[in-house]
Amino acid sequence: MPKLTVDGVEVEVPAGATVLQAIEATGKEVPRFCYHDRLSIAGNCRMCLVEIKPGPPKPAASCAMPAGENMEVFTNSPMVEHARKGVMEMLLINHPLDCPICDQGGECDLQDQAMSYGGGESRYEEMKRAVPDKYMGPLVKTIMTRCIHCTRCVRFIDEIAGVPAIGALGRGGATEISTLEAGIDSELSGNIIDLCPVGALTSRPYEFVARPWELTKTESIDVMDAVGSNIRVDARGPEVLRVLPRLNEDVNEEWISDKTRFAIDGLKRQRLDTPYVRGADGRLKPTSWQAALNVVAEKLKATSPEKIAVIAGDQVDAEAMFAAKSLFEGMGVQSIDCRQDGMKIVPGTPRGGYILNEGLLGIESADRLLLIGADPRREAAVFGARIRKRWLQGGFKVGVIGEIGEQTYPTDTVTMDTAADFLAGASNPMVIVGAGALARVDGAAVLAHARSIATVNDEWCGFGVLHKAASRVAGLDLSFLPGPSGRDVNGIFEGVKSGDVETVFLLGADEIDPQDVKGAFVIYQGAVGDVGAGMADVILPGAAYTEKDGTYVNTEGRAQRAFRAVFPPGEAREDWSIFRALSEVMGAKLPFDDLANLRMQMIEKVPALGAIDEQTRGEWGDFGQTGPISDEPFISAVQNFYMTCAVSRASPTMAKCVQEFLAATNKEQDKAHA
Repeated sequence: MPKLTVDGVEVEVPAGATVLQAIEATGKEVPRFCYHDRLSIAGNCRMCLVEIKPGPPKPAASCAMPAGENMEVFTNSPMVEHARKGVMEMLLINHPLDCPICDQGGECDLQDQAMSYGGGESRYEEMKRAVPDKYMGPLVKTIMTRCIHCTRCVRFIDEIAGVPAIGALGRGGATEISTLEAGIDSELSGNIIDLCPVGALTSRPYEFVARPWELTKTESIDVMDAVGSNIRVDARGPEVLRVLPRLNEDVNEEWISDKTRFAIDGLKRQRLDTPYVRGADGRLKPTSWQAALNVVAEKLKATSPEKIAVIAGDQVDAEAMFAAKSLFEGMGVQSIDCRQDGMKIVPGTPRGGYILNEGLLGIESADRLLLIGADPRREAAVFGARIRKRWLQGGFKVGVIGEIGEQTYPTDTVTMDTAADFLAGASNPMVIVGAGALARVDGAAVLAHARSIATVNDEWCGFGVLHKAASRVAGLDLSFLPGPSGRDVNGIFEGVKSGDVETVFLLGADEIDPQDVKGAFVIYQGAVGDVGAGMADVILPGAAYTEKDGTYVNTEGRAQRAFRAVFPPGEAREDWSIFRALSEVMGAKLPFDDLANLRMQMIEKVPALGAIDEQTRGEWGDFGQTGPISDEPFISAVQNFYMTCAVSRASPTMAKCVQEFLAATNKEQDKAHA
């Protein structure tokens, strides 16, 4: 561990650290454009110049210079100040002075550093270079004349996203960053907008929408998948305008998927903002809350508990499920289920049998990975990037059972019979079972087999489930599952067909076939008019995830809190409060009047829901059911990454992505089959 001095302050850094990292260890700021902690070192911009003694009488790029023993580093000497002003002057030679119309304004590193480290005027009087804008798809807008060739975007797409779609053409003053006029076919492409330090890459859907100082910023949690990415929701007035990532090293680092970032325009469309009741003419008609609740209460009272069923959807918060469970179990209803897809994780399964026990971060300690019907790239894009990160470090093999599509790292084809052999000899092997595998008829047998080959000891629990639904783990924690005589999702559908189930309450459940509940009286509670609302007899408008405080538990069992960024539109209400109001109309008032009291009772019953931002292994025990496993290939639970929920299906931006990327892929597949 070398010791060196930075502006007279002694500091000791780990071997291999750079001078820039040593400087920051003392609390000093180093200006930079090309350097990023999570990307390879390029040394392009030269903004991080410092003076080093002993050494040549010229400034050195601190990002690329290894810290050495007894170095003397100077960050504010006359040589350094002169060099930085010169670099900044050079960077601004061709950069247009269009800050007033640039979407990066107010959040621009170039703007900030030009003020802090640049000069007051330029000596350049020649014509500025103009560079044609490049097409990068429906998500990323380019103004390439602003580009300073830091190559952050190139390195991110190549190293982290694993889709080498961006590169540099030309050399010297003729260098251009380009995609060769093709869209960036990556689930993480939007992150290059955050990485761009100038304004060359901005958000196409957000173009000319707002300035950062106009926005109210709220910390929240993403619900587009089960990763639980930490996000910041930026809103102006009643409207959510953008979503940005928050730093959480254990969960999403500082990345989010494109669906998380761009699907929010679906919140503005097809919203349910008033209660509806289907009239005698078969049409849904708006009504008052009191009238709608009276209809629901009368129907529930008139139906015997064994003929009532409740299904929770993929984006429901824990508080809503707790309130629903409290209400319906109090009525004697036992046919409740949070497994909208039919996942074969049954009541009584220990927590270790349905979470990713070593956590998302744990993959970085694994030396072998077996994916059983799991598709990280499309089901959990940020986790897929973390798997690629581990593969790039070396000494890591990935085996795949099933047809899950191309990943961003090489994979070996494995079968259930050869799975144990594939894992043999590894110190920390990890087995991950996907939602697609568990939703099959033989899902319980798959789960049992995965348990039998997983390595579990005091130091390592190499078993995990990769969920795709943000609500699933919380639902399992709350035991939002059928009672002893209750029906699961498939049993509910069979009961509807036979007439044994007459009333179905859909809590944000949109991923079901309308034919499965045809003939039943359907009550739908949710935020967006999608499949569920289309077949409902009564609609109770709920709040979207950006419009309420809620607890979500991600696939690794980490409970996290989302906070309200805007109020729900019209007469829509938070889901838990709807159940509270319904219980009062039914004469069986729930024992809580506010969210704080509800949470207190919820955590008392399920302590894991109160362990906010904590991740630990789950209890281990027997789970699954030994039996035959079908020869049918495992397939991913997500076939269309861009449209997996009511919000994303309502999003015009996601529709453009489907047209741009999936349509082209399907055409190529059709040609290959022909």
